[in-house]
Amino acid sequence: MKKLSVIALVGVGLLAASCNKEKSADSAATAQEQTVAESKGEVLAVDTVTSVVNWKAFHKGGMAPRWGTLTVKSGDISVDGGQVSAGNFVIDMGSIKVDPASVTEKDKKPADLETHLKSADFFDAAKNPTSDFKITSVTDLAAAPAEAIAGANKTVSGNLTLSGKTVNVTFPAKVEVAENSASVQAKFTVNRADWGIKFGTSEADPAEWMISKDIEIALDVKAKK
Repeated sequence: MKKLSVIALVGVGLLAASCNKEKSADSAATAQEQTVAESKGEVLAVDTVTSVVNWKAFHKGGMAPRWGTLTVKSGDISVDGGQVSAGNFVIDMGSIKVDPASVTEKDKKPADLETHLKSADFFDAAKNPTSDFKITSVTDLAAAPAEAIAGANKTVSGNLTLSGKTVNVTFPAKVEVAENSASVQAKFTVNRADWGIKFGTSEADPAEWMISKDIEIALDVKAKK
């Protein structure tokens, strides 16, 4: 009985950790698709060489995290009166990479995970070769929350399309405008199930259920004249 009690306590601890992770403090607020902001002022092309999307995913309770990158294929940022007025970024889903440093198990290979993430279980890159983010609004941020990216000064909302489905997300961001250039940096967490990406979310399959629904996204988009 004592042994069973210890196992039960461990199980409860892991479940609690899992629930906490699923409700991450940096989770982006979500809503239905919104009207895209009208492009005003000067339009700056996204620098696809220096721009990048970093991602991080987890198993339940934050265990065995995986992380990597995605390439920004194209896009632009509109600047009007020294402020970002609009913008859109196209992400190449076929470019998804898994950092080998995040795969420590001897029987796992980064390339296998990359293939799985591109499959219909997750992002179905063959059917949906790109994802995109279209800004719907940019407003001043009075006080950045503790979990926001350093230097956050704006609240950005935009329509994020993944696997063919669009959901509006809102998050704090560091937005900078300089002469002939602009940038948007942010880090936030989304629940992939909101986009219909449900592999591993069913409690009916304990093996799959161990995969968290959280995806941490870090945007670093730069545009220039």
